[in-house]
Amino acid sequence: MDPFLFITIVTLIAGMGGTGIGGIIGALFRTDSSRTVSLLLSFAGGVMLSIVCFDLLSESIESAQTFSEHAVFIVCAAVITGIAVVYLLNLAIDRRTRREVPHVSRGDHPKTHDDLDELIHADHLAEHRKHNDPKSSLFVAGIVMACAIALHNVPEGMTIGAGFATQAELAAGAGIVLAVLIGLHNIPEGMAVAVPLINGGMGRVRAVLVTAASGVPTVLGAWLGYWLGDIGPLGLTLSLGFASGAMLYVVFGEIVPQAILMYRSKMPAFFVIIGMMLGLLIIFG
Repeated sequence: MDPFLFITIVTLIAGMGGTGIGGIIGALFRTDSSRTVSLLLSFAGGVMLSIVCFDLLSESIESAQTFSEHAVFIVCAAVITGIAVVYLLNLAIDRRTRREVPHVSRGDHPKTHDDLDELIHADHLAEHRKHNDPKSSLFVAGIVMACAIALHNVPEGMTIGAGFATQAELAAGAGIVLAVLIGLHNIPEGMAVAVPLINGGMGRVRAVLVTAASGVPTVLGAWLGYWLGDIGPLGLTLSLGFASGAMLYVVFGEIVPQAILMYRSKMPAFFVIIGMMLGLLIIFG
């Protein structure tokens, strides 16, 4: 099978499949958190962390060493760029939406999200409900979250593409594992989008379709990540470094805080460690 076609299919399943499953759960149960999802996220975050640190970054450094004696510095710059891009996307979304929620916009509110609803922007739904706003406001809140997730999915897709670029055999290795993990990560995000869309008056089937569509940009990121990794050592270095930075931010800035806010105990931390151990087995086993 053509590599780009294979990557497209796998990434569509991860991007649209993950958010779509979350949308279905949100449509059926209208809930957005649970201990099970928390531990699943923690576990997936741990596996992602292992693959990034012990596979993608090491591959990036090895690739950089073929054309530069400053390999580590080049990789670090690419990682920082990946972190910065995802952070700035989050910052832009937060600034655009923060003023809609009074308790967040106050100066005495913590600079970081201290509630799950804030982290996934579901607090907009609660705010509109509290003021008995029209359904159109709820609908807009869902669209805002869908757009936010769509933006996040581009660098996440680059991680999948970069993972495939390191493998001679596409059907095995880091690319497939990362696709599965990112799909799991997308489930609670899909749940957060579907609920306000449905409460805003959109039919359940249509809401699930819109939620799943927010995962399409993952494919664009995967194409870019694989293309960069396939054009030579410099491209592979930059692709792997950028994707690693983006994924590190997703793990520490989104997955782990989200898991802890869903289930406030030590268990998410233990499941991150268990996930890391499984990641080591996948890479070196």
